[in-house]
Amino acid sequence: MYLCPLYSLRQRNKSNIFVLDFKQGDVNGDLIIDNVYLVGEKPYGIESPFVNNITLLIQDGRTKAFYNIVPKENAGYNPTIFLGDFTGDKVSDILISIDSGGSGGYAFYYIYSFMNNTPIKIFDHEKFNQKYTYKVIYKDYYKVEVEGNNSKKYIIDIKYKGKEYLSEIYDAKGKLKEPIEGWVNPLGELYPVDFQRNGTYGLYASQRIAGRYNADGLGYVQTSLDWNGENFVPFFQTIGILG
Repeated sequence: MYLCPLYSLRQRNKSNIFVLDFKQGDVNGDLIIDNVYLVGEKPYGIESPFVNNITLLIQDGRTKAFYNIVPKENAGYNPTIFLGDFTGDKVSDILISIDSGGSGGYAFYYIYSFMNNTPIKIFDHEKFNQKYTYKVIYKDYYKVEVEGNNSKKYIIDIKYKGKEYLSEIYDAKGKLKEPIEGWVNPLGELYPVDFQRNGTYGLYASQRIAGRYNADGLGYVQTSLDWNGENFVPFFQTIGILG
């Protein structure tokens, strides 16, 4: 993180640098509106949806100084920013969202506090993925068990998948023909939600449950989280079934 005037990007003589998103809000706590930019390069031309070297630029509304933050994962698709208070201090934090473009439908998410012009990362998709892991095991009689590393278990009834699908996996008595395990993909969607309608946002996280292969979707693990002063912690979790 260092002072970085916006015009210096143009001085690099790269015509493929673009402002990808722009928001305004007080992010440093001085009660003056700041400018928040998300910029990046389109190496394959303006029509290409792929962007790399994605950088967050923050202009202090009072001093006009620029600061930049480069997220670890800084290449992908449809990068956006959202400003909202996630910690309850009445100052906007900055959520960065970047689609990976991978077949698993996962994405990269970071939330930064910028109080007093000091960036602190308060959410990281990698840490979330490391913390929230699951086993997906097919059971007899058309059931799939999803077990989290917190020992919570959910049972999905997969009869809705249809006779053709089930006949490949189960015999006529509903017994598995062979052991099958699926998996839960990394974080795919993360939405800011004001659960209490008090101006402070929590997070709604969704991870796709895959069966025998990635396109064999069984549902979603849906986790709602709130800030507890140090971390985002879950207060509600459900399994959503694909229709």
